Formats: sequence, C-alpha cells, structure tokens
Amino acid sequence: METMAGRLMAMLLALALLVGATPSSRAAEPPGENPTGAVGPTPPRLSYTHGEVSFWRPGAQDWAPGEINTPLAPGDELSTGTQGDLELQVSSQAFVRAWGDTQLGLVSHEASFLQLKATTGHVSLDLRSLPPGHTVELDTPHAAFTIQRPGYYRADVSEVTTSFSARRAGQATLTSAGGPVVIASGQGVVLEGVPTPTVRREVALELDVWDRWNDARTEHLLQAESSRYVPPDVYGADELDRHGSWRVVQPYGSVWMPQAVPAGWAPYSTGRWISDPYYGWTWVDAAPWGWAPYHYGRWVFVDGVWAWAPGPVVRRAVYAPALVAFFGGHGVQVGIGAPFVSWVALGWGEPLVPWWGRPGFVGRPWWAGWGGPRVVNNVIVQRTTVVNVNNITVYRNVNVRNAVVAIRRDHFGARSVQEARIPRVDVRRLEPVRGALNVRPQAGSVGAARGPAARPPAGAPARPVAVTPRPVDRPVVPRGEAQHASPGVSAPPRNVSPPRAAEPAPTPARPPSGERQVERQRSSSPSSLVTPHAAAAQPAPSRERLESPRPSMRAFPGESANGPAPRGAEMRRHRESRAAAGLQSEQSPTQPRERHQR
Repeated sequence: METMAGRLMAMLLALALLVGATPSSRAAEPPGENPTGAVGPTPPRLSYTHGEVSFWRPGAQDWAPGEINTPLAPGDELSTGTQGDLELQVSSQAFVRAWGDTQLGLVSHEASFLQLKATTGHVSLDLRSLPPGHTVELDTPHAAFTIQRPGYYRADVSEVTTSFSARRAGQATLTSAGGPVVIASGQGVVLEGVPTPTVRREVALELDVWDRWNDARTEHLLQAESSRYVPPDVYGADELDRHGSWRVVQPYGSVWMPQAVPAGWAPYSTGRWISDPYYGWTWVDAAPWGWAPYHYGRWVFVDGVWAWAPGPVVRRAVYAPALVAFFGGHGVQVGIGAPFVSWVALGWGEPLVPWWGRPGFVGRPWWAGWGGPRVVNNVIVQRTTVVNVNNITVYRNVNVRNAVVAIRRDHFGARSVQEARIPRVDVRRLEPVRGALNVRPQAGSVGAARGPAARPPAGAPARPVAVTPRPVDRPVVPRGEAQHASPGVSAPPRNVSPPRAAEPAPTPARPPSGERQVERQRSSSPSSLVTPHAAAAQPAPSRERLESPRPSMRAFPGESANGPAPRGAEMRRHRESRAAAGLQSEQSPTQPRERHQR
C-alpha cells in the first residue's frame, strides 16, 4: 500500500514539474508591460500615396507598387515618380512626406531614434510633437540633419546641392565634413559640393504650394473624431472617421463598425501576410482604414455585424503585427496531403500568443496594451491568474460564420488572401498554434503589393549619404528588444466620453502646382488628400480652407497666415541663389529624370 502511495506521489510530482515547464503568462502584467523586452516601437506606417509610388525591401526580387498601411522596417526604400507623393506616419502627430522624383529610405528605427535618408528629391518633416529625448535624423549626400524639436522642416536634394530649412519653432543641427551648424527657426542653408560641401546660410524661402498642402493635411489629420476613442499613439484615426461609425455596445464600450464591407466579410480576409524582419508575419489589409483595427484592440460580432473594440483607452498602446489566433490540424478540406494555415481574429479580451520574438516570449499568452478584461476560454480571469498556453482551446470568433480564414501553406505570404482563400472549414477539428508559425518566407513575401512598378534612376537609392557621428555607437537592437530604451514617454491616461455620430469632414484637395519653378509641372486636375479610391466621394474643398489657415495653429512663426512677409531684394537674392544651384530647373513631365542627371 505504501509502495502504491509512493508511486502515486512520484507521478503527481512529475506531472507538476511538467506543467510548470510549459509556457505560461501571469495575467497580472499591467497594460503595456513588457517584461521580456520583446516589443519595440510602432513601425512607420505608409499612410498615403498618390500617383506613382514604388517600394523595395531587402530580399525582394524587384520594386513593387507602394501599398497603404505597409509597416516599414530599416532597409526599406521608397521612390516617387514625377506625379507621385507619399506620406509616412512616424508618430501620432508627426509625418514625413515626399514629393515627386524623390528617393526616401528608412535607415534605422529605435525607441527614441528615427533615421531616414533622402538621396534626391523633396522631403518635408511635419513634426507637431516630438517627445523629450527623441531624435529624428535626415541624411543627404551633402550633410546629415539632426532634429530634436517639434517643427516643420523641408529638404530639397539634387545632384549638386542640398537645401534645408526649419520653421514653426523648429531647430536642427547640420553635420558635414565642415563641422556642425545650428539651423534656427526661419533659417535655411544651401550646401554645394562633395565630399566637403560649402555651406551658405539664408533666410528660409517663402512657403510654396507643397508646404501649404503639408500644413493643411496635417491639420485635417489631427482633427479626427476617432482619436477620442483610441490611445493617443494609435495611427489612422482619420481613416476610421471616413469609413465607419462609433457606437456604445455593452459590455464592450465604444466600438467602431466599418461601412461598405461586402456580404460574408470577416476581419483578416482582405489583405496579405508579409514578412517583417523583426515582427515576423505581419498583416497588411487592403482597406484604407486597415491599420488600427488590425494592430490594436479586438474584434467582436454584434447583432450580425462585425465591430472593432479598442477597449478602454490605455496609457500606451502596444503595436502587434496582427491580433489573431493561428490554427493547424485538419479542419480544412483541401485534399489529401495539402497543408494549410488558418486564423481567426481575437475576440474580446482574448490573449495573443506571439509567433515572433525571442525564446521566453514566443508562445507566451500576452495582453500588453490591452486595458479591458482578460478572457480565457470565454471566462474572465484575474490579473494574478497563471495561464498555461496549452489550456487555451476556445476562441469565441471561431463560431461566427466565415470568421476562420484558411489558405494553403505554399500560398501564405505569396498571394493575397482574396485570391487564395479556402472556403470550407471544419472548426471542430482546428488545433491552435501555440508558438512559432511553421511557414518560411518566400521572395514574394516581403511586400504587400504585386505588379509592375517604376524603378528609380540607376544608383539613386544607393547614392552615398552623410551620417551623424556619435560618441558611442548605437547598438543594433532588433525592433523586438527596444521597447524600454527611452523611459517616461508614455502618454497620460485619457477620459473618453460616449461617441457621437461622426460625419467625415471635407478634406482639402491636393493643390495643383503654382508658378514657381521649384514646384515642377503637375497635372491640372488636383488629387485628394484621401486615398485615391475614396477621393471621388469627398466634396470639393474651398480655396479659402487651403490658403487661409487659422493663425493660431497653422501660421508659421513670424509669418502671416498666407505666408511670410515680403523680404524685397533679400528674398530675390535667395531665389536667384537657389536657381543658380539647380533647384528651380523646369522639367517636362515626360522628362522627369533629367534633373537628377546633371
């Protein structure tokens, strides 16, 4: 009897040790907590394109069309044609935009440091906010420009010269072979020659049509109604205004419902999985509003309609490459021996089981950035509850018709889900994936769009640029390990009032070119500030909205609302010097590259 009791005790002890060794997570971690250091800053978002915009990521076979909502990673390159424009959202109130014939690249992205390069073209940095200790660096062939203050900055880069100006209380430091130069607000510099350029100071030139368009667009984006219901560092609130509406639904609180989705639509069914060098498999949705609802919050099914529930507004939202549960098993009818991958949007309060990151983080149930209740197998758990990942077997949205999306494994990341989706899924036979996803990236998995794209001029993206020397080399920290490099940057908590019906406000149209040669010729029909397929639905803007900004918000310091005061002979001298440097050369739209080949 004692022998049997001893054996039973030994078996129970072995079982306890085995269970204790399985991946688990303490639900006591507060929202945004990241004890393993496995999540880094939100990647820059390609938030707007117009005209010809091309994208390239290391590992790609060729350039591809730029796709809205693509998260960028270091090494990515973007190129605009003569009629092309693009916008990167780099924080909740900071935007980087490129005009026609521009080559822009992301060099580095850390928790408090963003490094970009512009090898040719026209770049603006509209930084309405910049947390203390954060730095933005723009590298050009003639010099590097370091920015640590909010402001508006403009760079124009050609084969022979680079000009840079600062406005709206901004200040930058120029670093070149000749030494550092401080550029105060309202000032500019022109650099000529490499490797040791000459530096000429000047008063910043008057605002042109590109500067005014940047100012108008940023003002419009910062007035989004939806920003009341999401954490302050969540991007894309303006698109939520334009493509859906908010309601209060208990017990979820404020939820957002997309408009004009097709019958049978489900989250994570209209887009593509791409391979991110740091976050692994990342979802890029085809809808213009498809950023916030796929990287934050949860999806719920309410009265036969899908709704996105961001949950209570937290102090700091934490970006995730997607918020889904992956499945394997034999729940999809694709024929004998045909492996597949399937997934479903996480429901209210359900934990994410990461498939990316370092050991100790992969496969560990995780609620970072989530402020609502924590739900496991349809049961609310306390924050002190230890959750074993192997015990998570129920995902509420699996039972919603068409919610589980499946494709063949060899099509995962290589084709859009619309093209490759398998219609028949037996949800009773699905087996959750509790760790890394066993799918290897292919050459076609690094970009969200397919099809031909214009290549930049030969050698333009690879043109050498100056970089700022640093006393201490910055360690190469994977994005997944850099979250807490800069403490104290979290936004304060916010109280959210119930939503009211939001009507999309008219947005100022992309203005046509003016008469100044630096603006280059453009098409006579203005494009819109919204994405192309939504532009037709927007009412025509008034000229007054574009050119008569509110002085308290949109006038640059020392300038009237419609631009700077005339500077007489001094301004004429500056225009002549810029023209002599080749920055005002007029080009026909049929010859966009001649400017860069001089």
